Amino acid sequence: MKGLLENVKMRGDQLALALKKQLDGEENIGDIRGRGLFWTVELVADTLTKKPFSAHLQLAQRIQIIAKELGLMCYPAQGCADGENGDHVLLAPAYNSTSTEIDLIAKITTKAISMALSEVT
Repeated sequence: MKGLLENVKMRGDQLALALKKQLDGEENIGDIRGRGLFWTVELVADTLTKKPFSAHLQLAQRIQIIAKELGLMCYPAQGCADGENGDHVLLAPAYNSTSTEIDLIAKITTKAISMALSEVT
């Protein structure tokens, strides 16, 4: 694909903006960070102290299961806070992703996070 790196920058900016906009106000988002088309959403029990959710809740895995049911593959990760607790999900769309696909990724991610959080909070 011609212009692949330009697409990565453009779609990465789009994904960052969409995630931040759609997850704004979700009270258990600790951070949204990334670069290009590699982004992570960190989930915390308390946004003020950044206290993580307990590992036994398996929040990141819950998000992955829900996202998969909704048509999105994401990578769950746990233990990022202290080696045991702490959840985040990684998103790494294809470098040739379209604007429509990025919008869908952000929507499904937001919905999966919201649904999983409603199970544990």
